[in-house]
Amino acid sequence: MIELVKKTLLAGVGVAALTKEKLEEVAKDFVEKGKMTEQEGKDLVKDLITRSEESRQELQKQIGEKVEEILKKMDLAKKSEMNALKQEIAELREALKSRES
Repeated sequence: MIELVKKTLLAGVGVAALTKEKLEEVAKDFVEKGKMTEQEGKDLVKDLITRSEESRQELQKQIGEKVEEILKKMDLAKKSEMNALKQEIAELREALKSRES
């Protein structure tokens, strides 16, 4: 029964979008309706929170990779590259100042 509930919740709501409060609310509802014990409800919430966090992290990773891929295709400079250029320009300005003096 618990596995069916997990699969239903994961498929129906999307594990990455689940909040702890929503999970607790759903588990409490199942406990109140007698579909699972209080301990099973707690275990369900704990398991789904873990899965939700794992899915959220995986989604963030995939989004980051996609953004990086798109930026490479756009041939844009990264912030670190811009900072390196700013540093180099500052150093060149200092070198020019010291030659002029």
